[in-house]
Amino acid sequence: MVAEREGYDLVVLGSGAAGFAAAIRATELGAGVALVESATVGGTCVNTGCIPSKAMLAPADLLFRAGHHPFPGIATRADGVDLPALSAARADLVERLRRERYLEVADGHGFGVLHGRARFEDASTIAIGGRRLSAGALVVATGASPLLPPIEGLAEAAPLTTTTALELTELPAELVVIGTGPSGLEMGQLLLHLGSRVTFLESEPRIAPAEEPETSDALRGALEDAGATVMTGVAITRVSREGGRRALTVEHDGWERTIGTDQVLVAAGRRPNSEDLEPTRAGIAVDARGALWVDGALRTTNPRVWAAGDVTGHPQLVYLAAREGALAASNALLGRAETLDLRALPRVIFTSPTAAAAGLTAAQAEEQGIACDSRVLPMSAVPRAIVNRDTRGFVKLVAEVGTGRILGASVVAE
Repeated sequence: MVAEREGYDLVVLGSGAAGFAAAIRATELGAGVALVESATVGGTCVNTGCIPSKAMLAPADLLFRAGHHPFPGIATRADGVDLPALSAARADLVERLRRERYLEVADGHGFGVLHGRARFEDASTIAIGGRRLSAGALVVATGASPLLPPIEGLAEAAPLTTTTALELTELPAELVVIGTGPSGLEMGQLLLHLGSRVTFLESEPRIAPAEEPETSDALRGALEDAGATVMTGVAITRVSREGGRRALTVEHDGWERTIGTDQVLVAAGRRPNSEDLEPTRAGIAVDARGALWVDGALRTTNPRVWAAGDVTGHPQLVYLAAREGALAASNALLGRAETLDLRALPRVIFTSPTAAAAGLTAAQAEEQGIACDSRVLPMSAVPRAIVNRDTRGFVKLVAEVGTGRILGASVVAE
């Protein structure tokens, strides 16, 4: 028996920031919308990313500061952590925000959420179990998931990811973090501040390799001052597990060594969630990582399908995903080809101290053939930082030679 076909003006796949923004914009335009979700409503940010991680970072930082403040004459103490209670508070917050920011918002805008695993049946039809949805246009916003690099024995060692690390109810005595992008630095420092002995491993010559060298130096200094071990230029050749212990064989500075640990946290990137959709059945091109190819207006190689957020391979930032979702819906329903200007896109690493930046680094400007000049102000020259007894960090501006046009800015500070 052939399933009945249901028609909509717009079908949105994925209920994270990009998908919800697309559905909201479509309803504002008077369109009939179907929002499809295969897992938990809300996507990465509210369920496993921004919200739960920041809900853990704040108390971990408070605990660490209680035992490490710089002010004479003030007595404080850190009496340890009840990780199950902390985790339960995080889960309660996530549940409340998922209800208030997603489920109630959907009800308020008059669209429901269809649950099920979707796949393309043809260029304009989505199959969800026994249902078939057709639409004048579709927006794919299925996000991305943690990626395990192809290291011998890693999967068998059952490592933590940035998702599962938030669910810990017992603090590991020792932890190795693979990858020092924003998620690796944030989650590694979180567990460091809670009391784990943490080793960071990075294959590039410096941590936070996408940022300015001054950012890398400042964050490395903060981690090492707090007791972490940081190793860069590392090649991990294999991982093994025996009982509750893991062992990583690494090559570093021309030597092979073994690092023992209780847990391994992998923060080595994320893979777009596209494979289950079978996008090629709809004529949608994908790259080697599975990211959907889109033009500047977020249209895929199928003229009836747009994509937004992490599934496109664009910077994985929740505010960018939401903006792209709304734009994709507008372009799809109004026949427009509007684009986004991302030259000043901001980004933040929520460590302590915090790192923030916008625009180009000096190296990126030079790669684009732009002659630039940079100025750096260390926090040791800022009176407020001196008074606060925390002079970690700097402010850096990158400007075009001749015009003085600001190309980028980076800040590390508390």
